[in-house]
Amino acid sequence: MQRGNQTEVTEFILHGLNVNGGSQYALFTLFLMIYTLTLIGNISIIMLVWSNISLHKPMYIFLSNLSFVEIWYTTSTVPKMLCGLLSKMNSISFNDCFLQFYFFFLFGAAECFVLTIMGYDRYLAICHPLRYNILMSTNKCCFFVASGWIGAILWSLFPVILISRLQFCGNQINHFLCDPGPLLELSCMRHYSIELFITLHIGLFVFITFSFTYISYTFIIQTILRIPSAIGRRKAFSTCASHLTVVTIFYGCAMYIYVRPSGNHLLNIDKVIAVFYTAVTPLLNPVIYTLRNKEVREVLKKLMRF
Repeated sequence: MQRGNQTEVTEFILHGLNVNGGSQYALFTLFLMIYTLTLIGNISIIMLVWSNISLHKPMYIFLSNLSFVEIWYTTSTVPKMLCGLLSKMNSISFNDCFLQFYFFFLFGAAECFVLTIMGYDRYLAICHPLRYNILMSTNKCCFFVASGWIGAILWSLFPVILISRLQFCGNQINHFLCDPGPLLELSCMRHYSIELFITLHIGLFVFITFSFTYISYTFIIQTILRIPSAIGRRKAFSTCASHLTVVTIFYGCAMYIYVRPSGNHLLNIDKVIAVFYTAVTPLLNPVIYTLRNKEVREVLKKLMRF
Protein backbone atom coordinates (compact mmCIF):
# COMPACT_ATOMS: atom_id res chain seq x y z
CA MET A 1 0.00 0.00 0.00
CA GLN A 2 1.24 3.49 -0.87
CA ARG A 3 2.17 5.37 2.29
CA GLY A 4 2.93 8.85 0.95
CA ASN A 5 4.17 10.78 -2.03
CA GLN A 6 7.05 8.94 -3.65
CA THR A 7 10.00 11.25 -4.20
CA GLU A 8 13.70 10.60 -4.38
CA VAL A 9 15.09 10.89 -0.87
CA THR A 10 18.54 12.49 -0.80
CA GLU A 11 18.87 12.91 2.95
CA PHE A 12 17.32 11.79 6.22
CA ILE A 13 16.52 13.75 9.38
CA LEU A 14 17.54 11.97 12.58
CA HIS A 15 15.25 12.86 15.48
CA GLY A 16 17.85 11.71 17.99
CA LEU A 17 17.11 11.29 21.68
CA ASN A 18 14.22 13.82 21.85
CA VAL A 19 15.33 15.69 24.98
CA ASN A 20 13.91 19.04 26.06
CA GLY A 21 15.32 22.25 27.49
CA GLY A 22 18.97 22.24 28.50
CA SER A 23 19.09 18.47 28.93
CA GLN A 24 20.79 18.03 25.58
CA TYR A 25 23.87 19.90 26.82
CA ALA A 26 24.14 17.68 29.89
CA LEU A 27 23.74 14.58 27.72
CA PHE A 28 26.27 15.91 25.23
CA THR A 29 28.84 16.36 28.02
CA LEU A 30 28.08 12.92 29.46
CA PHE A 31 28.31 11.06 26.14
CA LEU A 32 31.40 13.02 25.08
CA MET A 33 33.11 11.92 28.30
CA ILE A 34 31.99 8.30 27.76
CA TYR A 35 33.20 8.36 24.15
CA THR A 36 36.57 9.87 25.12
CA LEU A 37 37.09 7.34 27.91
CA THR A 38 36.09 4.53 25.53
CA LEU A 39 38.75 5.59 23.03
CA ILE A 40 41.40 6.00 25.73
CA GLY A 41 40.57 2.67 27.38
CA ASN A 42 40.49 0.57 24.22
CA ILE A 43 43.53 2.22 22.63
CA SER A 44 45.42 1.64 25.89
CA ILE A 45 44.57 -2.07 25.78
CA ILE A 46 45.81 -2.36 22.18
CA MET A 47 49.06 -0.57 23.01
CA LEU A 48 49.48 -2.60 26.20
CA VAL A 49 49.07 -5.93 24.42
CA TRP A 50 51.33 -5.18 21.48
CA SER A 51 54.08 -3.50 23.53
CA ASN A 52 54.48 -6.33 26.08
CA ILE A 53 55.86 -9.69 24.97
CA SER A 54 54.27 -11.39 28.00
CA LEU A 55 50.83 -10.55 26.54
CA HIS A 56 51.58 -11.92 23.07
CA LYS A 57 49.18 -14.80 23.58
CA PRO A 58 45.99 -15.74 21.68
CA MET A 59 43.75 -14.56 24.53
CA TYR A 60 45.24 -11.06 24.46
CA ILE A 61 45.44 -10.93 20.67
CA PHE A 62 41.69 -11.55 20.63
CA LEU A 63 41.26 -8.94 23.38
CA SER A 64 43.14 -6.32 21.36
CA ASN A 65 40.98 -7.16 18.34
CA LEU A 66 37.89 -6.70 20.50
CA SER A 67 39.18 -3.29 21.60
CA PHE A 68 39.83 -2.33 17.96
CA VAL A 69 36.27 -3.35 17.09
CA GLU A 70 34.84 -1.37 20.01
CA ILE A 71 36.66 1.80 18.93
CA TRP A 72 35.10 1.79 15.48
CA TYR A 73 31.78 0.31 16.60
CA THR A 74 31.10 3.29 18.88
CA THR A 75 32.68 5.75 16.41
CA SER A 76 30.19 4.71 13.71
CA THR A 77 27.29 6.17 15.75
CA VAL A 78 28.29 8.29 18.76
CA PRO A 79 29.87 11.31 16.96
CA LYS A 80 26.71 11.74 14.87
CA MET A 81 24.59 11.38 18.01
CA LEU A 82 26.67 14.11 19.68
CA CYS A 83 26.11 16.40 16.70
CA GLY A 84 22.38 15.75 16.95
CA LEU A 85 22.32 16.87 20.58
CA LEU A 86 23.67 20.29 19.58
CA SER A 87 21.82 20.71 16.27
CA LYS A 88 18.22 21.76 15.77
CA MET A 89 18.04 19.65 12.61
CA ASN A 90 20.36 16.65 12.49
CA SER A 91 20.46 15.65 8.83
CA ILE A 92 22.44 12.88 7.18
CA SER A 93 22.77 12.25 3.45
CA PHE A 94 21.36 9.11 1.87
CA ASN A 95 24.80 7.66 1.16
CA ASP A 96 26.17 8.57 4.60
CA CYS A 97 23.14 6.99 6.25
CA PHE A 98 23.75 3.65 4.58
CA LEU A 99 27.49 3.90 5.16
CA GLN A 100 26.74 4.30 8.86
CA PHE A 101 24.28 1.40 8.64
CA TYR A 102 26.94 -0.79 6.99
CA PHE A 103 29.80 0.02 9.36
CA PHE A 104 27.57 -0.26 12.42
CA PHE A 105 26.54 -3.76 11.34
CA LEU A 106 30.08 -4.63 10.21
CA PHE A 107 31.65 -3.88 13.58
CA GLY A 108 28.69 -5.36 15.44
CA ALA A 109 29.10 -8.61 13.48
CA ALA A 110 32.87 -8.51 14.02
CA GLU A 111 32.26 -8.24 17.76
CA CYS A 112 30.00 -11.31 17.65
CA PHE A 113 32.73 -13.27 15.86
CA VAL A 114 35.47 -12.10 18.25
CA LEU A 115 33.39 -12.96 21.33
CA THR A 116 32.64 -16.40 19.87
CA ILE A 117 36.33 -17.02 19.13
CA MET A 118 37.27 -15.86 22.63
CA GLY A 119 34.78 -18.33 24.08
CA TYR A 120 36.34 -21.14 22.02
CA ASP A 121 39.80 -20.02 23.14
CA ARG A 122 38.75 -20.22 26.81
CA TYR A 123 37.24 -23.67 26.12
CA LEU A 124 40.56 -24.94 24.76
CA ALA A 125 42.55 -23.34 27.59
CA ILE A 126 40.40 -24.85 30.36
CA CYS A 127 39.19 -28.13 28.85
CA HIS A 128 42.38 -29.04 26.90
CA PRO A 129 45.22 -27.24 28.70
CA LEU A 130 47.94 -29.73 27.70
CA ARG A 131 47.16 -29.39 23.99
CA TYR A 132 46.25 -25.68 24.09
CA ASN A 133 49.44 -24.43 22.40
CA ILE A 134 48.89 -26.85 19.52
CA LEU A 135 45.14 -26.34 19.15
CA MET A 136 45.47 -22.54 19.37
CA SER A 137 48.78 -21.84 17.67
CA THR A 138 49.71 -18.39 16.36
CA ASN A 139 48.74 -19.38 12.82
CA LYS A 140 45.35 -20.68 13.92
CA CYS A 141 44.82 -17.56 16.02
CA CYS A 142 45.45 -15.35 12.97
CA PHE A 143 43.21 -17.60 10.86
CA PHE A 144 40.31 -17.23 13.30
CA VAL A 145 40.71 -13.45 13.44
CA ALA A 146 40.91 -13.10 9.64
CA SER A 147 37.93 -15.44 9.12
CA GLY A 148 35.86 -13.40 11.58
CA TRP A 149 36.57 -10.15 9.76
CA ILE A 150 35.86 -11.64 6.32
CA GLY A 151 32.60 -13.12 7.61
CA ALA A 152 31.55 -9.79 9.14
CA ILE A 153 32.34 -7.86 5.94
CA LEU A 154 30.29 -10.22 3.77
CA TRP A 155 27.40 -10.71 6.24
CA SER A 156 26.85 -6.95 6.64
CA LEU A 157 26.41 -6.34 2.92
CA PHE A 158 23.06 -8.08 2.43
CA PRO A 159 20.74 -6.00 4.67
CA VAL A 160 22.33 -2.74 3.50
CA ILE A 161 21.94 -3.62 -0.19
CA LEU A 162 18.33 -4.79 0.25
CA ILE A 163 17.11 -1.75 2.20
CA SER A 164 19.05 0.83 0.16
CA ARG A 165 17.18 -0.27 -2.98
CA LEU A 166 13.75 0.49 -1.49
CA GLN A 167 11.70 3.55 -2.41
CA PHE A 168 11.23 5.89 0.55
CA CYS A 169 8.20 8.14 1.07
CA GLY A 170 9.60 10.01 4.05
CA ASN A 171 12.90 11.06 5.51
CA GLN A 172 12.16 11.48 9.24
CA ILE A 173 14.01 8.77 11.21
CA ASN A 174 12.85 8.56 14.81
CA HIS A 175 16.24 7.41 16.03
CA PHE A 176 19.80 8.69 16.45
CA LEU A 177 21.24 6.22 13.93
CA CYS A 178 20.33 4.57 10.64
CA ASP A 179 18.96 1.18 11.67
CA PRO A 180 16.89 -1.40 9.72
CA GLY A 181 13.65 -0.92 11.70
CA PRO A 182 13.30 2.89 11.32
CA LEU A 183 14.41 2.72 7.67
CA LEU A 184 11.87 0.03 6.79
CA GLU A 185 9.16 2.19 8.38
CA LEU A 186 9.88 4.87 5.75
CA SER A 187 9.52 2.61 2.71
CA CYS A 188 6.63 3.41 0.36
CA MET A 189 5.50 -0.21 0.24
CA ARG A 190 5.39 -2.77 3.04
CA HIS A 191 7.85 -5.45 1.93
CA TYR A 192 7.09 -8.42 4.14
CA SER A 193 9.60 -10.66 2.35
CA ILE A 194 12.42 -8.17 2.96
CA GLU A 195 11.38 -7.67 6.58
CA LEU A 196 11.32 -11.45 7.08
CA PHE A 197 14.71 -11.85 5.40
CA ILE A 198 16.28 -9.10 7.53
CA THR A 199 14.84 -10.62 10.72
CA LEU A 200 16.06 -14.12 9.80
CA HIS A 201 19.41 -12.81 8.59
CA ILE A 202 20.13 -11.03 11.86
CA GLY A 203 18.34 -13.52 14.12
CA LEU A 204 20.11 -16.60 12.76
CA PHE A 205 23.49 -14.90 12.94
CA VAL A 206 22.98 -13.81 16.55
CA PHE A 207 21.56 -17.22 17.48
CA ILE A 208 24.38 -19.20 15.84
CA THR A 209 27.24 -17.13 17.29
CA PHE A 210 25.59 -17.05 20.72
CA SER A 211 24.97 -20.82 20.56
CA PHE A 212 28.63 -21.55 19.83
CA THR A 213 29.62 -19.35 22.77
CA TYR A 214 27.02 -21.02 24.99
CA ILE A 215 28.27 -24.50 23.99
CA SER A 216 31.85 -23.48 24.80
CA TYR A 217 30.83 -22.31 28.26
CA THR A 218 28.73 -25.40 28.88
CA PHE A 219 31.87 -27.52 28.47
CA ILE A 220 33.91 -25.00 30.47
CA ILE A 221 31.50 -25.11 33.43
CA GLN A 222 31.39 -28.92 33.33
CA THR A 223 35.18 -29.03 33.44
CA ILE A 224 35.39 -26.46 36.25
CA LEU A 225 32.89 -28.39 38.39
CA ARG A 226 35.12 -31.48 38.14
CA ILE A 227 38.10 -29.63 39.64
CA PRO A 228 38.50 -31.06 43.19
CA SER A 229 39.65 -27.94 45.06
CA ALA A 230 37.51 -24.85 45.59
CA ILE A 231 40.53 -22.60 44.95
CA GLY A 232 41.16 -24.33 41.64
CA ARG A 233 37.52 -23.91 40.60
CA ARG A 234 37.58 -20.23 41.56
CA LYS A 235 40.81 -19.61 39.66
CA ALA A 236 39.53 -21.39 36.54
CA PHE A 237 36.24 -19.54 36.55
CA SER A 238 37.91 -16.15 37.07
CA THR A 239 39.74 -16.56 33.76
CA CYS A 240 36.47 -16.62 31.82
CA ALA A 241 34.05 -14.67 34.05
CA SER A 242 34.94 -11.33 32.44
CA HIS A 243 34.31 -12.69 28.95
CA LEU A 244 31.01 -14.22 30.06
CA THR A 245 29.95 -10.84 31.50
CA VAL A 246 30.68 -9.06 28.20
CA VAL A 247 28.83 -11.76 26.22
CA THR A 248 25.75 -11.51 28.44
CA ILE A 249 25.54 -7.71 28.13
CA PHE A 250 26.18 -7.59 24.38
CA TYR A 251 23.88 -10.42 23.31
CA GLY A 252 21.18 -9.38 25.75
CA CYS A 253 20.93 -5.96 24.10
CA ALA A 254 21.20 -7.37 20.56
CA MET A 255 18.46 -9.93 21.12
CA TYR A 256 16.12 -7.36 22.61
CA ILE A 257 16.45 -5.00 19.63
CA TYR A 258 16.81 -7.35 16.66
CA VAL A 259 15.52 -10.81 17.62
CA ARG A 260 11.87 -10.12 18.41
CA PRO A 261 8.55 -10.08 16.54
CA SER A 262 7.74 -7.03 14.44
CA GLY A 263 5.11 -4.65 15.71
CA ASN A 264 4.69 -1.57 17.84
CA HIS A 265 7.55 -1.12 20.28
CA LEU A 266 8.30 1.63 22.76
CA LEU A 267 10.75 3.78 20.81
CA ASN A 268 12.12 5.53 23.88
CA ILE A 269 13.07 2.19 25.46
CA ASP A 270 14.62 1.07 22.17
CA LYS A 271 16.71 4.24 22.11
CA VAL A 272 17.89 3.73 25.68
CA ILE A 273 18.94 0.15 24.88
CA ALA A 274 20.63 1.37 21.68
CA VAL A 275 22.55 4.01 23.65
CA PHE A 276 23.66 1.32 26.05
CA TYR A 277 25.12 -1.05 23.45
CA THR A 278 26.55 1.68 21.21
CA ALA A 279 28.05 4.00 23.83
CA VAL A 280 28.18 2.36 27.26
CA THR A 281 29.13 -1.26 26.48
CA PRO A 282 32.30 -0.33 24.52
CA LEU A 283 33.43 1.57 27.64
CA LEU A 284 32.67 -1.34 29.97
CA ASN A 285 34.73 -3.90 28.05
CA PRO A 286 38.21 -2.49 28.80
CA VAL A 287 37.19 -1.85 32.42
CA ILE A 288 35.88 -5.40 32.88
CA TYR A 289 38.91 -7.04 31.27
CA THR A 290 41.59 -4.94 32.98
CA LEU A 291 40.06 -5.17 36.45
CA ARG A 292 39.43 -8.92 36.34
CA ASN A 293 42.58 -10.00 34.50
CA LYS A 294 45.59 -10.72 36.71
CA GLU A 295 48.21 -10.63 33.93
CA VAL A 296 46.99 -7.27 32.63
CA ARG A 297 47.00 -5.85 36.17
CA GLU A 298 50.57 -7.06 36.70
CA VAL A 299 51.74 -5.39 33.49
CA LEU A 300 50.01 -2.16 34.49
CA LYS A 301 51.70 -2.25 37.93
CA LYS A 302 55.10 -2.66 36.30
CA LEU A 303 54.47 0.27 33.98
CA MET A 304 53.34 2.46 36.87
CA ARG A 305 56.60 1.80 38.74
CA PHE A 306 58.63 3.48 35.97
